[in-house]
Amino acid sequence: MSEAPAAPRSASADRAHERGIDLLLRPPVPRAGWRVLPARVAALCAVELQKLSHDRTELYTRAVQPALWLLIFGQTFSRIRAIPTGGIPYIDYLAPGIIAQSAMFIAIFYGIMIIWERDAGVLNKLLVTPTPRSALITGKAFAAGVKSLIQAVVVILIAALLGVALTWNPLKLLGVAGIVVLGSAFFSCLSMSIAGIVLSRDRLMGIGQAITMPLFFGSNALYPVAIMPGWLQAISKVNPLSYEVDALRGLLLGTPAHLALDFGVLVLAAALGITAASALLGRLAR
Repeated sequence: MSEAPAAPRSASADRAHERGIDLLLRPPVPRAGWRVLPARVAALCAVELQKLSHDRTELYTRAVQPALWLLIFGQTFSRIRAIPTGGIPYIDYLAPGIIAQSAMFIAIFYGIMIIWERDAGVLNKLLVTPTPRSALITGKAFAAGVKSLIQAVVVILIAALLGVALTWNPLKLLGVAGIVVLGSAFFSCLSMSIAGIVLSRDRLMGIGQAITMPLFFGSNALYPVAIMPGWLQAISKVNPLSYEVDALRGLLLGTPAHLALDFGVLVLAAALGITAASALLGRLAR
């Protein structure tokens, strides 16, 4: 029996065949760096967040401390009325500071994770890939920001249940998310920079514990800058946490704030943090 004639190929199939031959003869043109870098940052950020899906207990345990600050410290000082808050209840004044504090506490120990990756051999494998070190650090920094953002949502819900008069304007809440992510990105990069210097989890843990409370008490999270002694006011002006808290109060409570300055300082701090952590990353791999 004679074979049936083969069906003629379509024009699209011919073009696909030609493209396949072209790829065999000529290597594909690499994408421009400005297109590759965001994709790699997003991929690394997604990898970091996948770790959270395997163990959600961290979110629950970290919600205990901010809840205690609002329930005990906030309600007690609301009764005392010893701290001038511009006519708003002290627990309302405190809530944005606790949001910033809880986000900072998540980010400031992020360097421990990168040291663990060094010890497990994961970091060396990442550093031999074509991914720039800045993309690796940026991905981890913004993953810390997203984790902190989840924590901020928990604190906002607790504050709302306690009767704190927060705004629910979607645009302002979007600004709150941006502020939390930028602040956390800076503190996580600060932690990774310290990790690149001390090279040890134990040393990093000690330094992290030593600087978190001074950063917290040296900001406007608990009390206005105006009632601080002069030397503490000077520290507060160079403390990124103060700008984060100022922006959160302005967005969530509608109090007077310097939003443009706050955003600008946090963007600059995050950029400097990414630069410093990227430069020190190579010391961890030695």
